[in-house]
Amino acid sequence: MDDREKEPSGSHRRRCLWDPRGGSAGYGGSMLRARRTTRIEAAGNLLSRIFALTAVSAVAYCQLALAQTAPATILDIEVENYVNYFNDVTDYSKLATDPNKTTLPVRSRNWEQSVGVADIVAVNGKSAKGVFTDRRIQYRRASDPAAGQVIADAARSSMHHRYFEILRPDGTPIGAIMTNGMGGGSPPPGAPLAMSDAEFIITGGTGGFLGARGQAGGSSANDFLPDARAASMTEDPANRRIHGGGRRHFTLQLIPLSRPEVVMAPTGPVVVHANDFSLVTAAKPAKSGEILSLIATGLGPTRPGVDPGKPFTAGPSQIVSSPVEVIVNGTAAEVLYAGGYPGTTNTYQVNFRLSSGTTPGPARLQVSAAWIAGPEVTIPVQQ
Repeated sequence: MDDREKEPSGSHRRRCLWDPRGGSAGYGGSMLRARRTTRIEAAGNLLSRIFALTAVSAVAYCQLALAQTAPATILDIEVENYVNYFNDVTDYSKLATDPNKTTLPVRSRNWEQSVGVADIVAVNGKSAKGVFTDRRIQYRRASDPAAGQVIADAARSSMHHRYFEILRPDGTPIGAIMTNGMGGGSPPPGAPLAMSDAEFIITGGTGGFLGARGQAGGSSANDFLPDARAASMTEDPANRRIHGGGRRHFTLQLIPLSRPEVVMAPTGPVVVHANDFSLVTAAKPAKSGEILSLIATGLGPTRPGVDPGKPFTAGPSQIVSSPVEVIVNGTAAEVLYAGGYPGTTNTYQVNFRLSSGTTPGPARLQVSAAWIAGPEVTIPVQQ
């Protein structure tokens, strides 16, 4: 569910959790409530049978699951209004008191310290919000150093502790990623080709990035963008967006603790038709433009949330905190709902609408959460 998608609200959202059809006209009255209850139980019983069958067949079908390779998770995080506030004063009473824009010359002396702040505005080209914070110590080193630089075999320019706190466009927290490392110099061997400099270790994450590790650095996109503005620590950071700053991209390669996966049954992926909860199979394929539901694992935390290890509740509904996408044949489907399945601890229901232009035949389907994509599965789409 990205920033363009809306969560169903009220009773429709509750029906989506159990009955993907939802929204049928005329719900009301004892008879219709009884019909709705029957449909809810039918959906629940079907999924319970699928879960049981999947568990029994886990050993037999583990090779099928392992045969699908999940793609590398690479994030391009874009920030704006990037300002580095340098510790250029010793009189602490002057810190953050000047309402005017300050300008400092290029800072290049070793051991100088600064704090950088910027607004996260996009992740992988999708609109986002958040805060980038960078604690920096100047640490220029080289094999042939100039005066005042450190002599060393590997060239770098600075030491950093960086924190990416990422939110959805509506301000809902997704999670944070922390990195430590060295700025400047060459990226490490095996880094994504988009990474142009620096060598950072992803030391961990929270929320949708819990337990993540990996590597990070600068982006080649920065060659054409203004660097962070150097400012005095006397400048009032409350005016940072008014005075403006630089615009940068950061490249992160994540190795997640877990990733989204569509649950597999002996007949194939657990994807059902919304109109009767029957499995999508070769004998009963999906239709272009149809609403479907899939069952997946690894979509991460929900809101309003449950304690770690506790099952998801039916009321209130547990909505996935991270943006969830369903990609079919390389095209994003419309995600209508993504939430934790009641009574489970790591099982989720995702309702989505196939694009009206979905090509008939075997369709490649992939689920992602917090821009972390799982392996592809295949579902049949009829002519």
